[in-house]
Amino acid sequence: MTDHRGDLDRHLIEITERYAAHNYHPLPVVLREGQGAWVTDVEGRRYLDCLAGYSALNFGHGHPDLIAAAHAQLDRLTLTSRAFYSEPMALFAKDLAEFVGKDMVLPMNSGAEAVETAIKVSRRWGYDVKGVPEEQASIIVMDGNFHGRTTTIVSFSTDEVARGGYAPYTPGFRIAKYGTIAAVEELIDETTVAVLFEPIQGEGGVVIPEEGFVRDLRELCTARNVLMVADEIQSGLARTGRTFACDFEDVVPDIYILGKALGGGIVPLSAIAADEDVLGVITPGSHGSTFGGNPFATAIGSAVVALLRTGEFQERAARLGERLESGLRPLVGRGLVALRVRGLWAGLDIDPTLMDGREMCEAMLAKGLLAKDTHGSTIRLAPPIVATEDDIDLIITSITDIIEGRHNA
Repeated sequence: MTDHRGDLDRHLIEITERYAAHNYHPLPVVLREGQGAWVTDVEGRRYLDCLAGYSALNFGHGHPDLIAAAHAQLDRLTLTSRAFYSEPMALFAKDLAEFVGKDMVLPMNSGAEAVETAIKVSRRWGYDVKGVPEEQASIIVMDGNFHGRTTTIVSFSTDEVARGGYAPYTPGFRIAKYGTIAAVEELIDETTVAVLFEPIQGEGGVVIPEEGFVRDLRELCTARNVLMVADEIQSGLARTGRTFACDFEDVVPDIYILGKALGGGIVPLSAIAADEDVLGVITPGSHGSTFGGNPFATAIGSAVVALLRTGEFQERAARLGERLESGLRPLVGRGLVALRVRGLWAGLDIDPTLMDGREMCEAMLAKGLLAKDTHGSTIRLAPPIVATEDDIDLIITSITDIIEGRHNA
């Protein structure tokens, strides 16, 4: 890739590489500003954001409603801890619970914290309600999963890059083949308290199970008295063209796990949502977080729920996703091995004889688009839902030009 970086780019990259741990391998661009679907680097070059913070920026950079909510709350109160009540926390809990159709919510900060919370709630429900013998609760998860990178979560990861070197691992998890209901059913026994799954595997490359899997999983969990726990951290909150990916099969899980877009791309905010017969097992002192449910984050969270209530973003993601898919579909067999699209969320498997995913992202960077590779030859596209039709067309023409250029080289 042609090195178009200026002196300031290079200097800031060198500082980052010198003083920050190397837990990421960023593209060589240093960002300074963002507005809507576009960002600007320190040298003044503009880029179309095709990643949106892994869906944290569903509403774009600097959405005016969210920025206004943030500014207003900054002038009032930012943190109390949950040792006291706060007005924004009360309103957020009511807004989110009513919006998702659950009795209660439990707010946290990061997505991984929300997953850990769902695991704890599932185990405690298993002991207190289902009657599983103490220390025997088991949870079924899926191969190819990505739920975060805490020690418990990587214990059931099948990605050795995320998992390797962090043993000893937390027990209590059984791994089923993703999208295969028979594999899940085979692993359920009297100790099983939950099935934890992503209705679409984002980190895996926007992997969509065959139609019917989510519905069959709901029926199986109900029949076997097992909690259905849906990680909608990336797939939820309008990204797929519906509020939740589970909505495509008219399924309501026992626990929703939410994050990323819930904080509007401004602050970390996550939550789990469930009915009282599940979340009621949590008692004072049994779980908590200093910043979880803080006034600043929850004020923004309520503004996010207000945006989602309009249905505008769900409809827009569906419409723009159709445009993206129709534009990229002709490339399958001509540089793309496979294309998976659900709403404004796409996984592209690049023909590895042409280039790998990192090379594709570098070529997109040179054309003014920011994307992220995963698992070698796959890239993910998840532009902010505020992107325009022209933005989507730019993605299509840029990827087409790159692939056709490699073919003709």
